[in-house]
Amino acid sequence: MRSHYCGEVTAAQLDQTVTICGWVHHRRDHGGVIFIDLRDRAGRVQVVFDPDGREGFAVAEKVRNEYVLKITGRVRRRPPGTENPHIATGEIEILAKAIEVLNPAEALPFQIDEEGVNEETRLKYRYIDLRREQMRKNLMLRARVAGIMRRYLDAHGFIEFETPMLTKATPEGARDYLVPSRTHEGKFFALPQSPQLFKQLLMMSGMDRYYQITRCFRDEDLRADRQPEFTQLDIETSFLDVAEITAIMEDLVRTLFREAIGVELPDPFPRLTHAEAVRRFGTDRPDLRVPLELVEIGDLLKQVEFKVFSAAANSPGHRIAALRVPAAGERLSRKQIDDYTSWVANYGARGLAYIKVNDAARGRDGLQSPILKFLPDDAIAAIMQRTGAQTGDLVFFGADKNKVVNDALGNLRVRVAQDLGLVQEGWKPLWVVDFPMFEWNEDERRWDPMHHPFTSPVNLDHAALMAAPGEAIAKAYDVVLNGSEIGGGSVRIHNQTLQQTVFNLLGIDERAAQEKFGFLLEAFRYGCPPHGGIAFGLDRIVMLMSGAQSIRDVIAFPKTQTATCPLTGAPSEASEQQLRELHIKLHRPPGKPEV
Repeated sequence: MRSHYCGEVTAAQLDQTVTICGWVHHRRDHGGVIFIDLRDRAGRVQVVFDPDGREGFAVAEKVRNEYVLKITGRVRRRPPGTENPHIATGEIEILAKAIEVLNPAEALPFQIDEEGVNEETRLKYRYIDLRREQMRKNLMLRARVAGIMRRYLDAHGFIEFETPMLTKATPEGARDYLVPSRTHEGKFFALPQSPQLFKQLLMMSGMDRYYQITRCFRDEDLRADRQPEFTQLDIETSFLDVAEITAIMEDLVRTLFREAIGVELPDPFPRLTHAEAVRRFGTDRPDLRVPLELVEIGDLLKQVEFKVFSAAANSPGHRIAALRVPAAGERLSRKQIDDYTSWVANYGARGLAYIKVNDAARGRDGLQSPILKFLPDDAIAAIMQRTGAQTGDLVFFGADKNKVVNDALGNLRVRVAQDLGLVQEGWKPLWVVDFPMFEWNEDERRWDPMHHPFTSPVNLDHAALMAAPGEAIAKAYDVVLNGSEIGGGSVRIHNQTLQQTVFNLLGIDERAAQEKFGFLLEAFRYGCPPHGGIAFGLDRIVMLMSGAQSIRDVIAFPKTQTATCPLTGAPSEASEQQLRELHIKLHRPPGKPEV
């Protein structure tokens, strides 16, 4: 139906007759001459309708925005002074010879170039929302990213495989989406949280290097960068150690950013251990664009009478950290500081102590803070020296359990930097390595895997692992970019005995292990190679590249934060017949009829 895309008609086609199809972006009537900007996925081009072409002119008079048209015309240069340098077709225009209305359009629920449309409306009419230029660019970028990933991995000997969507529930840290089986009464499939076990089985099959761009499903609370169904680049390799895996994956990320958006990332990426990242930044996914760091001061305050500090300084699993913000003393008002105090309460902090440095040369007399009266001179001097506080600075303090202090000051670090314009430009990737193997679940009084139960410990001594699980370090690695984890992986356990030891530590006895993972444990018996891998969040990477604020802006048909689809009305109720076929009876909350 067409000879060219709208956005690809340029001066190279001067004096040629072309046929284009697309949507009316704008229509303008300038004293007897009608201009229509026609738009398709490649961009838009200006079409001119001269009154001399009466039939076409009459049709052009009646079209409105978002009509779908087919237009044939001659390409010519725009008159001098009317060029548009902001679009690829800005040098030329098309003098229409024929026009056909392929489909009219009713008044839209919102205009394509309208700002501030609420997200619920945008998602309900997603097919209209996707016509917007930024959304078009986001999805085109997404397609480009996926293509670069595939080409790179193909060139490095990886083979693309598909793994099942209907599988067995496994404990991977989130709730499964369950799918009832009609043919097996009372039994359920689970949608995969990841292809983890299948890609390990592919390594045992001798496939050596696997990848897949795949959908994963997790029934968990949502945030701006999470969805109930999401896409990841999943990778697994055999006979490679941590250094070799991370080297290839780092080169993949560099290639991806170079080819997708023309950005050169550093070579090599810096590396931080998990312990150092948390100590310096309060998080295992630090944003290195923020030049602020936490400083440990608990050892300076063990003997002070101020119980808030001394109790934390002398209690295992607690810390006292300081966050120095240069020149913030003059830039932050008391109200802003009080607002920060209320904000850190969201992370469990019971307060936010601070010291304002009015004149560092005067010692205590040059400082301003409600906590100064509780601290001796030597402690104050030691804090100022260790933090490097100067005149005009503001120093915040956190004293509580490790998690509370890390969460509160780690997030405050980023927010203060954003408020004061301290976030540096550019891209700051890093590897975070040497994660703890386990983390203690205080509520359930048991160990949980920091990543997943198939991650290998650095020390393969079974007795040492059982004796001190809290000290075990995993062969795990995350790649972090500008404060977002974009990929995470590990070297896996490839020994049946060690795998059962880890299951035992996690409270999964041999019977439960056989029930849940019997097929994996059996596979270990028939020759399992050392193997490891990684998964990259495709949605999150494209979100960062495009500058979008939510992964919903880089997914064609996403769910809302309540895991619903305004476009289709999903999830919806099943009919009584469907429920009977699935052997399911619903128990409604009180006041609602049962099905």
